[in-house]
Amino acid sequence: MDSGRIRTPRTAPRTAAGGRTAPRTGPHAGRIAALAAAALLATVVPSAQAVAATAPRVDLTVLVVDDGGSAVGAITAELEGSGVPYRRIDLNDPNRPVLDTAFLSDTVDGRPRAKYQGVVLPHESAFGPDSAEASALHAYERSFGIPQVDAYTWSHPGVGLDYTDQGGWSGVLDGRQAGVTAAGKAGPFRYLAGTLAFEDNDPSISESYGYAGRPRAGYTSYLDVPADGGGRASLVGEYAADGRRELVVTFAYNQYQRQFRALARGIVDWLTQGVHLGQSRNYLSVHVDDVFAPDARWDTGLDCTPGDFDCVGDDGEGADPIRMTVADAQYAAAWQKSSGFTLDMVYNGGQGEQWKTEHGGTDPLTDRLVADRAQYRWINHTYTHPFLGCVQDNAVVPWQCAKDAKGNTLWVGRAELSAQIRDNVNWAVRKGISVDRSELVTGEHSGLRTLPQQPVDNPNLAGALADNGVKWTGSDNSREPGQRAVGTASGAARTVPRHPMNVYYNVGTAAEMTDEYNWIYTSRADGGSGVCESNPASTCLPAPLPTATGYADHIVPQEARTALSHVLGNDPRPHYVHQSNLAEERLLYPVLDRVLADYRALFATNAPLVNPAQRDVGTELARRAAWDQAVDTGKVTAYRIGTTVTVKAPSGVTVPVTAPEGTRKNLLLGTTAFGTAYAGSRSAWTAPELLQTAVTLTLPTA
Repeated sequence: MDSGRIRTPRTAPRTAAGGRTAPRTGPHAGRIAALAAAALLATVVPSAQAVAATAPRVDLTVLVVDDGGSAVGAITAELEGSGVPYRRIDLNDPNRPVLDTAFLSDTVDGRPRAKYQGVVLPHESAFGPDSAEASALHAYERSFGIPQVDAYTWSHPGVGLDYTDQGGWSGVLDGRQAGVTAAGKAGPFRYLAGTLAFEDNDPSISESYGYAGRPRAGYTSYLDVPADGGGRASLVGEYAADGRRELVVTFAYNQYQRQFRALARGIVDWLTQGVHLGQSRNYLSVHVDDVFAPDARWDTGLDCTPGDFDCVGDDGEGADPIRMTVADAQYAAAWQKSSGFTLDMVYNGGQGEQWKTEHGGTDPLTDRLVADRAQYRWINHTYTHPFLGCVQDNAVVPWQCAKDAKGNTLWVGRAELSAQIRDNVNWAVRKGISVDRSELVTGEHSGLRTLPQQPVDNPNLAGALADNGVKWTGSDNSREPGQRAVGTASGAARTVPRHPMNVYYNVGTAAEMTDEYNWIYTSRADGGSGVCESNPASTCLPAPLPTATGYADHIVPQEARTALSHVLGNDPRPHYVHQSNLAEERLLYPVLDRVLADYRALFATNAPLVNPAQRDVGTELARRAAWDQAVDTGKVTAYRIGTTVTVKAPSGVTVPVTAPEGTRKNLLLGTTAFGTAYAGSRSAWTAPELLQTAVTLTLPTA
């Protein structure tokens, strides 16, 4: 249930050899002044005088020196997730390459080449302060102006900070509020609102430890906290000395913690001087499944859902299903307007028609939602929500795929699959609902492989999708986190993995939700199912949650934290819930309200939430897969020479690029503004223009 925490010893970080990092005798000399953070983007390109000389070629690849620690691992995860090419050197590998001049640089076409645009080290003394590798690296950084990130170190003069006992502070950071300085907001962290709270998910565990020191000459603080005795001390900042620049981070973190996720974009921006391959956004979309259909209700006495195959003791149908009312629909529309967020209604038109027939020929809910149809996005969920995989044999628990006399699996046919897709679209068209025929979510993601009973897709699914022009079909991210093709035909539909939210489909009240949650997440000794004990991927609650307060006090903040971690992780995958979560006590809204409030408190207006449609998510994931493959197979060449960035990739592969405001894309004749603005930069998926073989950008001059 947790994403992992760091237990940090209250001592200084250790070197790769196991000894404590020794403080330097003092700051490096030779740098005439600290770089102003407001001039961060001015360092992206050489000055006009430097451009007049032979500018070096700087390849757009990051060098990562990894000691196996969580800090370097976190930065590596950010590079990987945003599509930034990097080369990793394992310090624990006795056969690793040696960092020397030949490893770091060479000459290409008579021009000096820096093979890496930035360097990530575990800490400033990763190779030992006086080693040949450290000397070679420092010379390289001075010669080509290459920045270095010290992923996690302590406060001492060697990184431009006083010791913590000289007016600084050290200790557990859990729950503390840090501030983004004016220099940070003008520089690499210009997308943050101004304050950053360190997570405190478990009061019994120290989750992050830090060393905040007072800046010395040459140091510009970007993130700080109150210091002992007044004033503030730095946790993140830039140290400029001896012709080199280091980004110094003096607190422990891992890739899952919110404080790192919030800072990760800025760390990469600083490391690459604002110009790099890859891009990232903060995404959030929420699919509401089963719209117009009723959902079965959890039975708190039977500890199961009547109607399910494994619910022993019920009458086979259950009673009192959960379905939205007109008031719920009105609330949904009003909430969207007040929150500035649009929901995706994943609908079953035939279920609405069946409800109408069974209730006197009227259905006020459908009438209200159809009247408000323009306020939502709509996704086809099939007409009546049947299971579309194999024919289910429900005579056994768990169910299994039915077979014919020869032992062959029986499958739902292509005609029925196609009709379910087609009839639901036609129903929407008759109602004036705008629906994209290329998007689909089958009921329970059925038709796709379902382990353990159905290890392969329904062989009729791919054809039915093609019959109806479906290009993107939803899948369950907890089962299949990777996107894949459905079938082998050219142009086959692809999956769009969706994150299931821990707001259950079969509950309408907080008490029901907490009761079912307790059943899943408590031990048998505490009256639960014990599933959490037998599943190594799960964690049991120490005690059952109070049904009156457990949802608001425990489940809501935990689920909001999980969802926000996806948002901050450049993860475009949608989240999905069910219409029952908008009914009765409307359990979804407290979670979404928390996510939106936490996000907007953390980020400036230049980094708005991106709410992509399902087809846009599918396209994004497909582009990423093609890009990652091109990078991994060494088929991308990208470099900067002066104010010009050149990127060459295989034909058909679009290229993700991030660059500063003012960047222009070169056309066959003239230029055009590059990309779209996000988080203080410009970025886009791009490709060569007509008659061009490479993407060429012109960066703004200082």
